[in-house]
Amino acid sequence: MACKAKVMLVQNFHRLCYRRTYIILGTLILVATYAILSSRQNDVSTYKKHNIAALQSEQSCLFPKLQLWHPELKAYSNKPTPLRCSESDENWVYTVNGTFYISKNAVAKHGSITCTYVPILRGKDDFQVTRADPIQPMLNGTRLVSDVFEAKCVGSDGSAQANILVGIAPNEKVQRRQRVVREGSPLDLDILMFGFDSVSRMTWMRNLPKSYKYFVEILDGVVLEGYNIVGDGTPQALLPMLTGKTEPELPEARRGFAGATTVDGHPWIWEDLKKLGYAIQWGEDGSQMGTFTYRMLGFKNQPVDHYMRTFYLAATGDFAKYHPKCLGSMSRHQNMMNWMRDFVEVYAKQRKFSFVFHSEYTHSGYSELKHADDDLKKFLEHLHTGGHLDQAILVLMSDHGARFQDVRNTEQGKYEERMPFFGIRLPTWFQEKYPDAASNLRTNAHRLVTPFDIHATFRDVIDFGGAGLGDLKQRGISLFKEIPKERSCDDAAIEPHWCACLSWSSVSSDDRNVREAALALVSTINNLTDSERAVCEELNLLEVSRAVKWTANDHLLRFRGSDYHGRIPDLGDKMNSSEFLFQVTVRTRPGDALYEGTVKYFVQRESYTISEREISRINKYGNQPHCVMERLPHLRPFCYCKKQ
Repeated sequence: MACKAKVMLVQNFHRLCYRRTYIILGTLILVATYAILSSRQNDVSTYKKHNIAALQSEQSCLFPKLQLWHPELKAYSNKPTPLRCSESDENWVYTVNGTFYISKNAVAKHGSITCTYVPILRGKDDFQVTRADPIQPMLNGTRLVSDVFEAKCVGSDGSAQANILVGIAPNEKVQRRQRVVREGSPLDLDILMFGFDSVSRMTWMRNLPKSYKYFVEILDGVVLEGYNIVGDGTPQALLPMLTGKTEPELPEARRGFAGATTVDGHPWIWEDLKKLGYAIQWGEDGSQMGTFTYRMLGFKNQPVDHYMRTFYLAATGDFAKYHPKCLGSMSRHQNMMNWMRDFVEVYAKQRKFSFVFHSEYTHSGYSELKHADDDLKKFLEHLHTGGHLDQAILVLMSDHGARFQDVRNTEQGKYEERMPFFGIRLPTWFQEKYPDAASNLRTNAHRLVTPFDIHATFRDVIDFGGAGLGDLKQRGISLFKEIPKERSCDDAAIEPHWCACLSWSSVSSDDRNVREAALALVSTINNLTDSERAVCEELNLLEVSRAVKWTANDHLLRFRGSDYHGRIPDLGDKMNSSEFLFQVTVRTRPGDALYEGTVKYFVQRESYTISEREISRINKYGNQPHCVMERLPHLRPFCYCKKQ
């Protein structure tokens, strides 16, 4: 017994020594890593600063440290041209809560006002509108009979005003939808989303500071710092969010492709919400650049209860008579906010889904976004003080960062493109009733998140699956579950071209591998237009303007495992990369096009491959592809027509 006790004492002593050794080594590794990161905090390509606890977590995706006012970006933060809407005669007609009103100020100025109301209705598809029989006179305080209408008014002083307007005509059929709350699915919540096109998280903070502060500090909203795009352009952001699928996974809907159909049959989240009694609103500005109509065939049938496209088809032709960005005396961004405000008021006693998306200020620049800050703050205040957020998930979002602007040519700009703004606010009672789910949302603010996760969160509103830890094998993980810290871009179905977690290092454009990668990129572009060689020029490489090489995170390559408690990492692996990714920016001729592509290089085979989905045209093509513009819109970025 005495010998056995001595042996156990020695074993315990050795375990204690080993444990101390591991703790000391682990602490030294963490401190050294933290020191390196801290010393490079001003470099956009370095990792985001983390405290010791965060470093211990060994999160697979560490995000770049982005500066709010990076020196490279100051030149692009211009003062916008002032809006001149207020210089116009005040609009005589306006709508509130589904009701037609004649302005008291207009009556005081022009005497008794008589109005004719002309209903404007959606035509047989997404590209036509029709007009119904006029209502004359349309009396002050009358309920709307159509969302879109033309108001033609005459004052007793002989003055006249005519505008095409939009509101919310109460739909009795929608109001009679039976409200359904499934057993075991207690998330009886509205979903209210308002977004701006092409706005990164940093751009949102720079240009919308007042509304951002209100959202974060007063509404206690959560901003997803690791929200990462999964593809190029608005459809690649909204389709995963609204259907849970990528465009290639859905039925073919692109114009010019065999078997293409309208997008009616896609598995839209709002179809399931309708079955639960929800009223549905979806709208975006611009009739020429619609998300599902620019390259695709759009909807045959009106997809939702209240649809903004009809207004823009009818009204865009009249915009020339107003000051820029105005609808008479009101800004067009305010018009969209008012339309959403009316929707939540008309359906105040009904569950609802609203998604309103504005692009006019930000599709080709972002300085004008500043115009919306005060109005967005007032809009949020209205929703909050009016009780409209008491039973709602509020989302402020964007689809991606700047794609065409010069800012994208800066290093930080490339990261910002991949990391758009996305903020979520939950009702106070939800945080009290479901503290674990609310806590997971805040944890996920610092994890890798994608549009697929937003879709999964919407699914949780329909059928709540509880909190807990998300399944790493699932492409979409509800934000009410904790996204595993081990999640990588590969786990989240983010292609390397779009992954903001990656570590890039600059490479000389004279490098042999860079040159070969650039030639592979141009060759792939030419293959896309090969069938149209009779009208499209074959492109040649003019120059490589920028090249970077990606290598796997050194921690990822060296990581072998952790101790029993998962706190001290074993970084003893000596794995080397067998392949590299080169992101090259090239200029081609004829046409002076700029393309950016990600080319995979296999070291052992010395071969290069690139996918069409990993190629972006990063300067405007204008009328260069006129010969395929309408017939084959997917070739617009790649075709330089022989006849110019």
